[in-house]
Amino acid sequence: MFTVIDLKLLRDNPDLVRASQEARGESAAKVDTLLAADVARREAVARFEALRAEQKQLGKQMPKASGDEKAALLARTRTLADDVKAASAAVTAAEDALKAAQLAIPNVIEEGAPAGGEDDYVVLREVGEHPTLDRVRDHLELGEALRAIDMERGAKVSGSRFYFLTGVGAMLQLGLFNLAMQQAVEYGFIPMIPPVLVKPEVMQGTGFLGEHASEVYRLEADDLYLVGTSEVPLAGYHSGEILDDLAEPRRYAGWSSCFRREAGSHGKDTRGIIRVHQFDKIEMFSYCRPEQAHDEHLRLLAWEEELLAKVEIPYRVIDVAAGDLGSSAARKFDCEAWVPSQNRYREVTSTSNCTSYQARRLNIRYRDEKGTQPVATLNGTLATPRWIVPILENHQQPDGSVRVPKALQAFVGTDVLKPR
Repeated sequence: MFTVIDLKLLRDNPDLVRASQEARGESAAKVDTLLAADVARREAVARFEALRAEQKQLGKQMPKASGDEKAALLARTRTLADDVKAASAAVTAAEDALKAAQLAIPNVIEEGAPAGGEDDYVVLREVGEHPTLDRVRDHLELGEALRAIDMERGAKVSGSRFYFLTGVGAMLQLGLFNLAMQQAVEYGFIPMIPPVLVKPEVMQGTGFLGEHASEVYRLEADDLYLVGTSEVPLAGYHSGEILDDLAEPRRYAGWSSCFRREAGSHGKDTRGIIRVHQFDKIEMFSYCRPEQAHDEHLRLLAWEEELLAKVEIPYRVIDVAAGDLGSSAARKFDCEAWVPSQNRYREVTSTSNCTSYQARRLNIRYRDEKGTQPVATLNGTLATPRWIVPILENHQQPDGSVRVPKALQAFVGTDVLKPR
């Protein structure tokens, strides 16, 4: 049976689910709809099973019957066949209604997540000093002078919000990504280069065909979707499986190209590479037991912060408010880097605890002494080209050159990038 929200939790503590809906700014009435759908399905299944049991009993009686008794049994058998058929159809309809009611409710938020909308986040900490700059050049001015970013030719070749990273720009991304993957492997992540085209059931299972459907590129002729994050194929990697050994979290780090339509972002961040249609990304993904998920979430955040410290970027960590969480996330922390040209912080990493929400949709379980039950899944961004924005801007020098963070110098091949 398809599940999304833990139905036992719903039955035992519907007020918790209602409170989660209210914190997200969603309708609590959807919880009552789901409760009613759950009852209706169980009643439909009970009726079907009772009729099937009677049908089987009649089948056992028939060979022993004769005369009027046999005629009566035959008449009841014919009526019962129609009743069973109708009851089976009622079960199917009830299960469809239950599925629709479940899909209408996002994941139950974790205790402690701030209530409210996009602007109601809580700043947990600020790390690092903002640079003192007499003249602030933005990342595109710096990138063009360094011949690191070419937006004009990106637009010529592919349209708006596409770009080329050239020369030292390409080396910066490759250096950052290699540094990120190196760190991930040191902490026990299995490096992965996943497919970036996935089946509809995988995209839906991770929760990206709900409120984010307009962001997703679809290849209609093949009925495949281009992923916006390797979270999707990494979540699908163990779909339909039972993980026998999950005493410790199972961690993967996926390096992939990602694609987003950026629907609804007309006029936002049109300059430079902050909001684009195609980009590479390294994504951490973890499978663990539900009771381990909270601590695993904090570990993912710590690893994101460790990489930010290595490239010497000032940043802050925010606890994202419930109303700004994606449907799969029960809790999310963002790391936002300081961007001098905008005099504000901008998101560069995000890590989400999806509890068992995705695993229930994708049927991913683990086995322990109590049997099988859904795993928890978590994800966290480790590197994207957007990091190049604060790297260039925070390390810019008065002459337009850019100091390369020490951790990247071996990858980039120099300690200073100079305008050409």
